[in-house]
Amino acid sequence: MTVIGFHASHEQVHPAELLRAVVAAEDAGFAAAMSSDHFSPWSARQGHSGFAWSWLGAALSRTSLRFGVVNAPGQRYHPAIVAQAAATLTAMFPDRFWVALGTGEASNEHITGDGWPRKHVRTRRLRECVDVIRALLAGEEVSHDGLVTVDRARIWTLPDRPPMLIGAAVSVRTAADVAEWADGLITVAQPHGHLRQMIDAYRGAGGRGRLHLQVHLSYDRDEDAALRIAHEQWRSNVFPPPVCWDLETAEIFDAVSEHVPPDAMRRHVLVSSDLGQHAAWLHDLAELGFDEIYLHHVGQEQSEFIEAFGEHVLPRLGTSEVSR
Repeated sequence: MTVIGFHASHEQVHPAELLRAVVAAEDAGFAAAMSSDHFSPWSARQGHSGFAWSWLGAALSRTSLRFGVVNAPGQRYHPAIVAQAAATLTAMFPDRFWVALGTGEASNEHITGDGWPRKHVRTRRLRECVDVIRALLAGEEVSHDGLVTVDRARIWTLPDRPPMLIGAAVSVRTAADVAEWADGLITVAQPHGHLRQMIDAYRGAGGRGRLHLQVHLSYDRDEDAALRIAHEQWRSNVFPPPVCWDLETAEIFDAVSEHVPPDAMRRHVLVSSDLGQHAAWLHDLAELGFDEIYLHHVGQEQSEFIEAFGEHVLPRLGTSEVSR
């Protein structure tokens, strides 16, 4: 049975309100949660960007949910710091935390002042970071000279079992690439044919573990309002790679998305006032083979979505506790 989780969008919601939302999500029947990890929102209209790792400690202590976070080591984060943060959360909350590792976006990473590497360089850098993080989580002292540099690092407080390192991918090629090292795969909702190809590429390359999917949706009791929410909050997110990887500021995203029409949102966000339609969409995604599906209502107000989906959508899909 597919786990249905709640996505906590730090780009859109104040962290205190987001904490209240994830507590409400557990009460409503969501079985897990995941978090974005951004320095900058995608749009000035979104207007927030809390520090995910601080928030995760509070969220894990306030709920019994299992949490994940998507992280990009190598530029804004040194891999040893990622390993230490993940180790501490897992030591405090055993078997309740995973981290998904990806190559990141310039909008978050440019703050270091370092140049934004080409994609193939970022992929190599990520692979080095994964090796460093795994070795540190295994208790080793690590020194490394490459695209990242590590000098005699050691994690002194380790969990009994390390957290899973999930591979983040949006393309078929990347899904195959991460299969070498990942404990599972996470991607975002795309056309079903593309998702099937990604799953096949990951499994075909020896990929193990659970398949995770993040789904962007917009719900309101009024259909026009649901579309208006999606357009107001998420039109800066309709651009495929490499555009979404390479633009540097929320202001630039706002400028390039100025003329995105409202109806274009339906290609990128599941927009409907019909809860039965949402349930059908999610059922079809689960049928593709995803073990965990995380729902991201793209509006800033989360309470109506949580209440409505808890009452009318989750029961139609069934619920499942997360197994390691």
